[in-house]
Amino acid sequence: MNKPNLIKISLLLLWCGMLAGCGKDFLNRPPEDAIVDANFYKTPEQVLAGTAPLYNIVWFAYNDKSSHGIGDGRGGALMSGSYQVENIRMQTTDVTPEVYTSWTSFFNVVAQSNMVINNLTKFTGPEVPESAKQAGIAEGRFMRAVAYSYLVQNWGPVPVIVDNNVLLTDTSITRNTVESVWEFIIRDLQFAADNLPASPALPGRVTSWSAKGMLAKAYLTRAGISGTLNQSDLNEAKKYALDVIQNSGARLMTNYEDLFLMKNNNNSESLFALQWKYDGDWGTQNSVQAFLAYGSEITGFGDGWGGDLGGSLDQLKLYTTLDKRRKATFMFPGDHYSYIHQSVDDPNNPGKKIIQELQVPWNWVGSERYNTRAWVKKYVVGRPEDNEGKVTQQHTEINTYMLRLADVYLIYAEAALGAAPSTTDATALKYFNDVRKRAGVPDKLIITANDIFNERRLELAMEGQIWYDIVRMHYHSPQKALQLLGAQDRGTYRIVPNAATNATSWSITSDTPAFYPVTEANFFLPYPAVELSAAPNLRKPPVPYKF
Repeated sequence: MNKPNLIKISLLLLWCGMLAGCGKDFLNRPPEDAIVDANFYKTPEQVLAGTAPLYNIVWFAYNDKSSHGIGDGRGGALMSGSYQVENIRMQTTDVTPEVYTSWTSFFNVVAQSNMVINNLTKFTGPEVPESAKQAGIAEGRFMRAVAYSYLVQNWGPVPVIVDNNVLLTDTSITRNTVESVWEFIIRDLQFAADNLPASPALPGRVTSWSAKGMLAKAYLTRAGISGTLNQSDLNEAKKYALDVIQNSGARLMTNYEDLFLMKNNNNSESLFALQWKYDGDWGTQNSVQAFLAYGSEITGFGDGWGGDLGGSLDQLKLYTTLDKRRKATFMFPGDHYSYIHQSVDDPNNPGKKIIQELQVPWNWVGSERYNTRAWVKKYVVGRPEDNEGKVTQQHTEINTYMLRLADVYLIYAEAALGAAPSTTDATALKYFNDVRKRAGVPDKLIITANDIFNERRLELAMEGQIWYDIVRMHYHSPQKALQLLGAQDRGTYRIVPNAATNATSWSITSDTPAFYPVTEANFFLPYPAVELSAAPNLRKPPVPYKF
C-alpha cells in the first residue's frame, strides 16, 4: 500500500475512509493517516467535525450484533434456538461471525482514533485554541482506551498500536501483555480526564466526567489481574467513582423505563453513549431493533427478526415481581406498552390492519396458551409513529449506552467491598440501594459480591455489559466465574400470565434445561481465523509494551 500525498477532502470522504477501513485486516491494511490535510483543522468547529465519526460508524459492526451476542449471549442473559447460538451455548469459534466483526470494529476504533490523535497533533492550525486541540486529542485517546478495554477483556493479550503507518513496514508486530494493555488504557483515560471539558462541547460528546467514570471501571477491573484484588487499584476506582457521583452533576433518571426512549437520548444519567442517526449513511444508524424486536408488527417494516430470542431462564429468575427493570428489558405475554404500537388484524374488516397500543401476545402451543420466550424490549423503540418518524427498516437513532451513572454507583459499591465477604459501608450501601430504589425493590442492609454481581445483571441486562463483569470476576476468582457460567440454565421454558392483557403476574416453568460447560480453554474469545492467517505473529508469546 502506497501512502498517498496529503490532499484536501471533505468530511464526507473522511467518513467513507472509515467505512472502507472496517473490512480490512487490521495488521496488513490499516487506514492511512492522510485523510485530511493541514488545511482542515482551522477552527474548533472543524476539530469537532473531525472527531464526530468516533461516536458511531467505527462502532457499528460491534453494536450491530456482537454487543448483545458477546455481552449478553455469552454473559448468560439470552437464550435462542437459532440466533447467536454459538455465543449463547459458549461454543464460540474462530469463525463465529461476532468474533471477526467485534475484533475488526475495535481495531477500526483504534485506527481511526490514532488518525485523529496524529492529525490533530501535526496539522491543527494556529487559530485553534490549545484547549480545543487537546480536547480533540483527548476524544481520540478516550475512544482508543475504551476499544482496548473491550479487546483485552475478550482476547487477553493484544497488540497495542499507536501509529497506523508503522504497520505498513513493520512485520514484527506482536501481542502485548494484559498488564501493559491495561496500563495503556489507564494512561489514555487519564489524559482524557485531564483534557476533556467538564461539560459536553456538543450534545452527546464525552467529558472529563466520562473519562473519570471509565477510569473507575478500568481500575476496578485491573485490580484483579494478578489473581488477587489490588487495594491500590480499588482505592483509585472508589476515588474516581465518588468524584463522578458527587461532582459531575449527573443524576439518575427517575423512571428506569424512560432510559430507553429515543426522546431521552443524552439524558442526565448518560456519561458516554454512542450517537446514532436514523437517516444517515449505512453504519451511522442503530440497527439493533431489527434483530431484537420479536416481529415486524412492532417495527413497522420488514425487520423484527428476534422472535426466537429471549431472556434466559437464569436471567429471568433474578427478577422479583416488584422489579420495574424486567418490563423495560424483557417482554412477558400480557405486558402493555403505551408508547409502542402494533399492527393487528381489524376484527371488523377482514384483511385489513389497525394500529393499537402494544399488548404483548400469547401464543397457542397445542391446546395451551403461553409463550416460550420473554422477548427483548430494551433498545426496541417501536414504529415510526412512536418516535416522531425517526425509524426506518434497520435504522433507529436511540443512543447505545456505554457508561451511565447507575453503573458508576455499582462500581463504587464493588470497589468498596473489595475482597471482603460482605460490607455495611454506609456510602456503598447508599449508592447500591439508590439503584434498587428506582427499580422498586427493597433496600439491603448488607451486600456481598454476589449481591453486586446480580444487581449489575438486573440493571445492565441487554446493554452488552454482563460478559465483562464475568471477565472481571475471572481475573481474581477464575473457578467461581467458570462455575457460574456452567450453572446458568439457558434452556427453554414456558411463561403463563394471569391475564391476556395488562397481566400482573406470571408463572415461569422450565421446559428443557440446558447447561453449557465452560473451561479456561473456551473462556476467552479465539483470535479470528482470518487474522491468524494474515498475522501469524499473533501466535507469538506476548511482550510488555514499551511506553
